Amino acid sequence: MAEDSKTYEMRPIGFLHTDAETVPRHYSISDVEGKIVVDRVYQDGLRDIKAGDRIAVLFVFDRSPAFVPAIHLIQRPPVTGRLTGVFSICSPVRPNPIGLSVLTVTAKDENILSVKGIDMLDGTPILDIKPHRHQAAKNGHA
Repeated sequence: MAEDSKTYEMRPIGFLHTDAETVPRHYSISDVEGKIVVDRVYQDGLRDIKAGDRIAVLFVFDRSPAFVPAIHLIQRPPVTGRLTGVFSICSPVRPNPIGLSVLTVTAKDENILSVKGIDMLDGTPILDIKPHRHQAAKNGHA
């Protein structure tokens, strides 16, 4: 068992909406568009995001089956077909069902970010949004 067995409660800051019925398995191969609707209580936190920005979006795999270590620590992803440890792949079946996508902001209107590159299903809960930069800021803070 891990040294720190605390639990952490998280609540969505918003939800993803898309008309797409199917989405690619990974953001890097997606052109799917949609919107992240952020709860208005967090709207001021979006003030410096603008069209053209890349953002890292943390979300919940809310429709994935429950993780069972004996079954899911080693999985066979469809891309390679090889048995692979869960922490080496982007499987939605994980100990903590948290996903990460890097999306391009195409527009912003108050608490709504229009985004491209979606690999999430309509209604996916969004946990956090962070800037995505290829290089670290000079002062060590991104």
